[in-house]
Amino acid sequence: MVKNDKHRTRALINEERREIPLSENAMNLITRFQDTVHDTAIKYHRKLRDKEMSKSKLDEIEGIGDKKKELLLKKFGSIQKIKNASLEELQEIKGINENLARKIKENLE
Repeated sequence: MVKNDKHRTRALINEERREIPLSENAMNLITRFQDTVHDTAIKYHRKLRDKEMSKSKLDEIEGIGDKKKELLLKKFGSIQKIKNASLEELQEIKGINENLARKIKENLE
């Protein structure tokens, strides 16, 4: 593929580095393929970045899934505030019993 100044494909070349004549329809099809591949790659990398950015120490605690993590962060606002919460305050979250509250406190220390 030969690119122009704007990094758009302007032609295809063969093994001898000679341009292959293509119709406008063929170039449009190639452009659509490239755009689709590019969009897919961007979405994939955004998904990876977003997933990485939403990781926290809570993810490492057995028994804490996405829902409990969301409820904890919604109630307390930060990992530091969860760490400073009492066992009783942690148990106010649906699905968190005394054992899990202790595990949370231990893992965040």
